[in-house]
Amino acid sequence: MAAPTLRSLAKELGLSRTTLSDALRGSPRVKAETVARVRAAAKAAGYERNPLTGAVMSQLRRSRGQQFRGVLAVVEIIQTPQTPFAVRYNESLAAGIASRADDLGFKVERFVVGPNGVTLSRLDTILHTRGIQGLILLPAVGFPDLGELSWHRYTAVYADYFIDHPPLHCVCSDHYRSMIALLRELHARGYRRPGLFMEIALDERLQFRWEGAFLALQKYLPDITQIPALQVREVTREQFTAWFKKYNPDVVMGHFPVAMEWMKAAGAKLPKTHGFVCLNSLRTEGDCASVDLRSGLLGARSAELVIGQLLHNEFGVPEQPSLTTIPAKLIDGPTLRPAAAGRSDK
Repeated sequence: MAAPTLRSLAKELGLSRTTLSDALRGSPRVKAETVARVRAAAKAAGYERNPLTGAVMSQLRRSRGQQFRGVLAVVEIIQTPQTPFAVRYNESLAAGIASRADDLGFKVERFVVGPNGVTLSRLDTILHTRGIQGLILLPAVGFPDLGELSWHRYTAVYADYFIDHPPLHCVCSDHYRSMIALLRELHARGYRRPGLFMEIALDERLQFRWEGAFLALQKYLPDITQIPALQVREVTREQFTAWFKKYNPDVVMGHFPVAMEWMKAAGAKLPKTHGFVCLNSLRTEGDCASVDLRSGLLGARSAELVIGQLLHNEFGVPEQPSLTTIPAKLIDGPTLRPAAAGRSDK
């Protein structure tokens, strides 16, 4: 049987090829019920439309051969003021997205949703008017609700752990695996009393993956002294110092480099008597060992996934959202004793 074509589908449905093409790409010029009927018939017939073909031909006609570049939307939802660390992380993600998108022939347009940006309904209109169908959503505070967007027109990836409204494919750092790798590395360097301090909100949005891996490895690494994690709503010098003096961890892991000063004030000498690792390298200025969450690579992978979905005509909310994770890596620094010479696992 011959593969279905735009012409054969149009004839079968009693529509013009222009109407059929518009319906397949979700044009507002076609009624919603007609769009649904056309897409159902196309799916049943096994017809696959490349969503970039029309745009490519249109661009070629206008530019007489100039190289075509598709467009991806990078969407940032800002309802409350961002911390400097969140800004830094999102900028690194966006840079990774733009670089990889450029490699693959796409440009990127960035949109901000919130009090100082556009509304979701306005964004929906802008995206549709400009023919932008691929979206990458940057991490947002809390649990954003993007239900107002006309999702049958778009394909998207959320560059964070999970999103429920709507549930989308996600790309993020593998915090659990990264903590396991970090603890094994610290153990190999001779640390036997690892300590973790963290604000609850930072781990809660990750479904407690940092603490979960920390607690698990404490049970299985040999000769480890189990020290309870300091999990608080807000880390203060007083709370940290009391915890540090009570349990005397020989290496401390956390998000706040200021803890190094608190450790020194309590008698620690870094790295001679104690070690320190910041769990996000973007929070440091290179003055300590830290964990690189590889935000640029996460952005690049997000771009690859969205472009792949575009090329496979995968629009709308996915039936089964997936999670793509990339492990972080340790950046050595002056707050850790050096790795043993000749080790093969570095």
